Order: sequence, then structure tokens, then C-alpha cells
Amino acid sequence: MYLTPGLSLSARQIHSEPTDVFRGKSAVCGLNGLRPTLRVGALHLDPRPRSALLLLRPLSVGRFASLRFRPKNMAHHIFQLESELQNIPEAAPEASRSFSVSEKLAHYGSSALSGVEHLTLLVGKKSIALALIRHFGSLKGLARASFQELRQFLPRRQAESVVAALSISVIAETEHARSEQLDNPESIYRACADMKLFTQEVLRVILLDTRYRHSSTVEITKGSINESLAYPRDIFRPVIGQSAYAFVLVHNHPSGDPAPSEADIRLTRRLAEGARVLQINMLDHVVVGQSFGGRPGYFSFKEAGML
Repeated sequence: MYLTPGLSLSARQIHSEPTDVFRGKSAVCGLNGLRPTLRVGALHLDPRPRSALLLLRPLSVGRFASLRFRPKNMAHHIFQLESELQNIPEAAPEASRSFSVSEKLAHYGSSALSGVEHLTLLVGKKSIALALIRHFGSLKGLARASFQELRQFLPRRQAESVVAALSISVIAETEHARSEQLDNPESIYRACADMKLFTQEVLRVILLDTRYRHSSTVEITKGSINESLAYPRDIFRPVIGQSAYAFVLVHNHPSGDPAPSEADIRLTRRLAEGARVLQINMLDHVVVGQSFGGRPGYFSFKEAGML
């Protein structure tokens, strides 16, 4: 440092009130790892020009000092953040919630739903589904309910949906069975499974080809709750008209009991005699009912030796 001519400093001023120049020298020396020394008797001043000190001063006080201490501060903050993260309590597990019927269907599929839950999807509310089950006794009873009966509880659109949904699985089973040979009572019963849902007695003729496969189905009569009247000529007419190789007579009992009535037995005997005269192959007469206690849901005249 160069002293300006005419400028004099006393020892007291040097010891008590250091000038800015000396403060700059102390900062620079401190940053360079040196301990500044000042002797009053013989001034040991920095021989470097004042301009050099002035250039170093802002660097030492500002940017250089921040660069020197930044790594230490960053490490301090990093360790502090890590310790804070370690001290954060683990989040409590989410409380298990109950799925709606729609969510349960999406997550687990139709097999995870009960009958009432399937019905809930159709009618919209579980309370309505339960009310229908209570009124009709069971899903089987509900499946046999007429559209007019369902309209007492449901709007038209929902009543249509329930009828279609409860019938479509039976219809699918019927269509599959009709693609196979109908040469035994079990296969014939499965091919007419939709008749289990009827509330009226219906008489059908199933026409077969030479391989005993389904050719067509003709509905002959639709009677009252427990009786369907038919004449042999009405039954033989489609068989002869379509040149069927064989036919099966099928009718249902809405009561669910497939045991034949006296009228069923008399009609079967008359048909068997007429088929022999006309040389028409009458394969069987099957009565469709409901299965109870392991008993099959049908009665076969051929199987019973009555044909």
C-alpha cells in the first residue's frame, strides 16, 4: 500500500480505528490463511498497489467467501433433510373400503357377485332387488314371473331388462343343446330348457333329420295353467309337411312336477298308433318340469317303457 503524501496516521488511530484499507487487508489475509500483523513502530504495510487491494476486496467479501463456505452449508442442509425424512412417521395404511357392485364386477368379475348383486345391477338399487326376491320367493321364482307381474314393481325399461337377463342364459343353453344330437331324453330336455320358465302349458313338436339333429321347432298349442289340448292331426301336419325323418313331442308342466297326467298318457297312445299307421318315426314324448331333490326335471315316455 502507498500512503498519500501529506497523510499522517497516529498510533492511536491505527490501534483504535482501523481504516477500510486495513479491513480489506485483514479480509484478504484471512482468506489466504495468513494472520495479519501490524506493528506501530515500523509500519509493515502491504507493498502491493492500492488498486490491487481494491480489486480483491469485493471478491473476498462477496463471491469468494460464498464459494468457500458453500460446500459445508450444502452438506449441512442435505444431512438435515435426510434426518427430517427419517423422522417423518409412516403414513397410516388406507382404511379398507367396501366396493360397490359395479366396482366389484370390474375388479373381480361376474363370478364374484351373488344373485342379489346381479339383480341390483339390473334394477339399480339393492333394496329393490331384495324386495323382488322376497315377493317372488327366489331368483327361480322371479325368472318365471311374467312381464305384467314385474311391471307392478318396476318401470317398463327395468322390467324388460330383468326378463331378458333371467331368460338369456336359458336361451343360450337351449341353443347349444340343439346343435347336438337329440337322441335321448336328457339332450331333449336341455334343448327345451326355456320351457321351464313358462307359466302356461305349451306343446311343441321338434323335427329331426336322419342324424337326429334339430331341424326346426313348431309350437302347436298354448293352453291354460295345467292343460294343453291338441289333436293328432295338428301334430302330424308339420312332420309330414317338412318331410321330417323323426319327431319328438315336448310339453311343459308349469307346476314343476313332470309326472304325466291321464290326458298326457291318452294323447301319447293315440300319437303312437297314428305314427305306426303313417310310418312316421315318433322318437319320444318328454314332459318338462323342475328338478327336485336330485330327481331329473323331465319325464320320458320312451324311458318309462310307455311308448
